[in-house]
Amino acid sequence: MRRRFNVNEALEVFQQLEEEGESASSSSTDDSSCSDEEAEDQAFTPGPDSGEEMEEDVRHCGITRLAVSYIQTIEDSFDFFLTTTILDVIIKYTNIEGRRKYDDWTDVDRVELRALFGLLILAGVHRSRGESSASLCGEETGRPIFRATMSLGRFHMLTATLRFDDRLTRAARRLVQQDKLAPLREVWDLWAARLPLAYNPGEDVCVDEQLVGFRGRCNFKQYMPSKPAKYGIKLWVVCDVATSYAWGIIPYLGKTTRDAPAERGQGKRVVLELTEVRRNKPELPPQLLQMKSRAVLSSLFGFTSTATAVSYIPKRRRNVLLLSTKHHQVQIQEGPQQKPTVIIDYNRCKGAVDNLDKLVATYSCRRKTRRWPMSLFCNMLDVSAYNALVLWLSVEPAWNQQKRSIRRRLFLQELGTSMVRPAQARRTRLPWSSSAAALLEVQQQVEPGPAQEQTKKRCHLCRGKRSVHARFCHACGQAVCKEHSTAVCSACSC
Repeated sequence: MRRRFNVNEALEVFQQLEEEGESASSSSTDDSSCSDEEAEDQAFTPGPDSGEEMEEDVRHCGITRLAVSYIQTIEDSFDFFLTTTILDVIIKYTNIEGRRKYDDWTDVDRVELRALFGLLILAGVHRSRGESSASLCGEETGRPIFRATMSLGRFHMLTATLRFDDRLTRAARRLVQQDKLAPLREVWDLWAARLPLAYNPGEDVCVDEQLVGFRGRCNFKQYMPSKPAKYGIKLWVVCDVATSYAWGIIPYLGKTTRDAPAERGQGKRVVLELTEVRRNKPELPPQLLQMKSRAVLSSLFGFTSTATAVSYIPKRRRNVLLLSTKHHQVQIQEGPQQKPTVIIDYNRCKGAVDNLDKLVATYSCRRKTRRWPMSLFCNMLDVSAYNALVLWLSVEPAWNQQKRSIRRRLFLQELGTSMVRPAQARRTRLPWSSSAAALLEVQQQVEPGPAQEQTKKRCHLCRGKRSVHARFCHACGQAVCKEHSTAVCSACSC
């Protein structure tokens, strides 16, 4: 069960989650049944006012001045979260892993890494989560932009070697720091620190759990039968109710050590203490707990100097109890149900995280993988892309206003396309696919890339040799040695 917090309460709850930690079990949540287009509209439509006169808040709500000064294009809104520092960390460890795994490894740079992320985002736009990479790059079944950006072999090589830490030092770091998130910790901390810098949540925020689907090996994997994925990695998420902006995320990591005693009912305790009023609380007046002598659709209120408790009887033998620090008056919604305003506001605010989970899953860039860091990183890309959309619409609210129902898909498509353009512009060899080659020629004419650096590289025809050569073929651009090259005069070359 979820609770609606004001901003100060959410900060205290979020800090308490970090200190205490969460358990393997969690409360059940109902998935939203609205369509994708309706969910996208709900994500940017503020709910109705509770009817109370709120005190003027000197704290600005919405996009921060830092984000406004940073964002000039759609790509900038995404780069605010996936910074160059994060890219450099991934490039460092990916190149280390690539040199260990492949003899003919070519170091990846920012342009190529961003192109890889752009292709993953475009795969999510086409809803190709379960489609094989060969089908995405195929001549008949694929999309030309995938083959025009990089070869299928290079795509497989990058996804197989993508790393976020040095795996040879991972065991020592886990032993010393007792951190189960060690394979992703450095990138995760840098990324999570950027979320609250771009957006100030409104008056209402929602704290709930998100499940990143994963069925491989992971020592803090959870089973949540109420979620569509059932098995995966649980995250505690704080979302702004009006926009479903992910303002903070904490991963559940379970017990610190295997020998640590298990706390029975810890998940139930955490959820109930943070979100729900228990009937055995001695602070509750006994009048709020009685049901037999009360009429159906009746409401009973209790007040203190800082909080309001309400008891509502929706039907026989059913008592709904809610506690609010926002409402301080007796207010009942007119209508056949005669619900208190506290319950109306709760129902409006409780689905912010579920709405985020639904929107992220619609165009998810996750791929089938047996490595949980890769699965969790793809979720980071999805959340970053959605948060980037919220920021971009805050800067440019009139962007594609006439296509409101599909503008999230248009945003992701434009974002992914802009991320792969630099890699296409500097590509020297045309792909074998005719459609991809035609797209690449058009792209290179529109945006010519910089000249390729003629650095010393290993001959691509020498097998098993470690010699380095500085000659390059004028036709294909590959590095060749003296044995595999021939001299051609200027007359014959014409």
